[in-house]
Amino acid sequence: MDGYARGALVGTHWGHFRVSADASGIRDVQPYEGDDNPSRYGSSLADGFDASVRIPQPMVRKAWLETRDGSGRSRGEGPFVPVSWDAALDLVAAELERVRKTHGNGAIFGGSYGWASAGRFHHAQSQIHRFLNGIGGYVSSRNSYSAAAAEVIVPHVLGLSPYGVIEPSYEEILDHGSLMVAFGGVCPHNNQVVPGGVPHHHDRALLSQFRARGIELINVGPMRQDVPDYMDQCWMPVRPGSDVALMMGIAHELITNDLCDLPFLTTHTVGFEDLAAYITGQSDGCVRDADWAAGLCGIGADRIRALARKMVGRRTVIALSLSMQRAEYGEQPYFMGIALAAMLGQIGLPGGGVGLSWGNNGRGLYGTRRVNFSWGKLPQGRNPVPDFIPVARIADMLENPGAPFDYDGGRYAYPDIRLIYWAGGNPYHHHQDLGRLERAWERPETIIVQDSVWTASARRADIVLPATTFLEREDVVCGMGQSVSFSAQAAAPYAQARDDFAIFSDLARRMGTFDAFTEGRDTAQWIRHIYQQSRDNAAAAGIQLPDFETLRALEVVDVTDQLPRSPHPLERFHDDPEGAPLGTPSGKIELSSDRLAAFGYDDCPRHPVWLERKEWLGAPLAYRFPLHLLSPQPQNRLHSQFDFGRASREAKIRGREVLTLSTADAAARGLADGDIARVFNDRGETLAGVRVTDDLMPGVAQLPTGAWYDPDEEGIDRHGNPNVLCPDRPTSRLAMGPTAQSCLVEVEKHTGPLPEIRAFTPPRLIDE
Repeated sequence: MDGYARGALVGTHWGHFRVSADASGIRDVQPYEGDDNPSRYGSSLADGFDASVRIPQPMVRKAWLETRDGSGRSRGEGPFVPVSWDAALDLVAAELERVRKTHGNGAIFGGSYGWASAGRFHHAQSQIHRFLNGIGGYVSSRNSYSAAAAEVIVPHVLGLSPYGVIEPSYEEILDHGSLMVAFGGVCPHNNQVVPGGVPHHHDRALLSQFRARGIELINVGPMRQDVPDYMDQCWMPVRPGSDVALMMGIAHELITNDLCDLPFLTTHTVGFEDLAAYITGQSDGCVRDADWAAGLCGIGADRIRALARKMVGRRTVIALSLSMQRAEYGEQPYFMGIALAAMLGQIGLPGGGVGLSWGNNGRGLYGTRRVNFSWGKLPQGRNPVPDFIPVARIADMLENPGAPFDYDGGRYAYPDIRLIYWAGGNPYHHHQDLGRLERAWERPETIIVQDSVWTASARRADIVLPATTFLEREDVVCGMGQSVSFSAQAAAPYAQARDDFAIFSDLARRMGTFDAFTEGRDTAQWIRHIYQQSRDNAAAAGIQLPDFETLRALEVVDVTDQLPRSPHPLERFHDDPEGAPLGTPSGKIELSSDRLAAFGYDDCPRHPVWLERKEWLGAPLAYRFPLHLLSPQPQNRLHSQFDFGRASREAKIRGREVLTLSTADAAARGLADGDIARVFNDRGETLAGVRVTDDLMPGVAQLPTGAWYDPDEEGIDRHGNPNVLCPDRPTSRLAMGPTAQSCLVEVEKHTGPLPEIRAFTPPRLIDE
């Protein structure tokens, strides 16, 4: 046990855990004793040293060694050659230098999209971007797969980022609220994941009080299980993709019966007249009333009218999940959801208004006592390369160098990428239409992946550098909540794995930027420096944090009681719209935007609109593929992290991810619990284990994201990855976000031999 901590407290995105290890690996994992509702993900940490998936030393794809240009056998095929760290880093440095001199830094794409670490220092995105900026820059990406549409549309409507909109907390709803209308539900396992980590999960304790306090919850969406069992709910199962139509049917009832809060609309918004004319049909002759909405949503018009009237005259919060905007025209449900809340006049009131990205990243857990200072972080420097892509347009970029694209009012061109350097992320998890990505991934001359395990992206790299996990290094963790934690090193690094800072430091030495990259600090000194920045920032705000050694001894420090209650921007705006204007051109909530109109996008015009989807149950394609596939976040892992871990594997059916079908849809296809199903459309197919339920509306299938991509020789995924099926097309020209939730499929029983899962089998290694 010498050399590493006993029962070390380790901070992760999904909670804190006590981890014991010895020379043979992880011996025991227990939830942090201060967490009364720990995440089920924690048990997977015991598999952090699984030799079948860990990368033991640097590797180079044999075909790349022979050609040095990415040609030869396809990426994902053929063996790797184990090499020394010096040999691998020499190759990486030489490739970076070659591409820079031949094509310029604009030919380098710096990846690292994902949840690599909860720590303030060991954060792969910060590390790789700092390194690449130091050698002249790189092509970057904007926004996130999680919330791209919301991240672009909300600033146009509210003048704030969706993360700057501080929605009513659960405590505020309990104290002041009466009704929550949750579009997309309140998914409990998503609420347990917080960027930067959190030691205490309060969601169950708060949500379980709704019943006793008389808070009514209406779950609007196709899945009953999006609301936990311990909460009372009224389930309103609507067709996926029809939320905007439902909101407009509600709005029509409010408008035509004089139920809108006209004083609020007059003083706090602009453009209501344009939107009202559209909804009532004055502008185009189409009346978007409850009867119109019912035909699109699949629920009765009377029920829509009753919901509209229920929302009036009581403190109501409209909660919008992120899943709604990861779909065709994903900007529209957020645009219309904000508009509907404005019609009720409660935006900015305690326990009312609108909640954005609800049930995600701990949203709703934290009240008005917010951290009023900035946590320290590793500076990334300035990127001299102006080129970028919207985050989900990777395949577009690789397939169409030089092609123009629109984004948020601008006109840009896709860069010509020759080298991809990806650290701490897995595009073969986040991206859609993996068959298309597979083809586009062949185009760069060199792909470098820096990761701890053999993800599908690492298997398709030319050079693979093994990185440590959060179990093998110490750091400081500061989440969205009101605490700071010391995350200890629980175990020695696996095999030859190194932390990202050590890897980039050695690369910087080879490229002549070592002094600038390290600033004369080693890992331990950087962690202390970043924490001291946090202490200084906190002190300036009147908050006292302990010194580093005291934090190490205390492990977790809660600062909630020191935080002042401060009104958030929408609260200040509600009370004084002239004195506390929003960041929009008008200073008000823009229900019709001149700026959006000037962009000239027919797929995202000046006010919320209903646009016909290409893939939903109301489309002609539904005759061929009659099930709408939803790919929510999994219950037993974070994205694809630790898919090899026991919490994830134990939940699978015969090694496959679980496909949930309604009783009616399963019976129509001769499927029962435990069967293996073939799920397919024109983009691809995958095999998944079947689970039958009455908690899913007919016509909808559910296959969680995150099963490691495992295609056979014909490209058929053996493991249940939904992204082989989901479309890779943008939400609109405004945000260019992903549209995974707009996906039609068919399902049939798999017959014949069941193929072996190979996702967790390491690639073949040979000596050069």
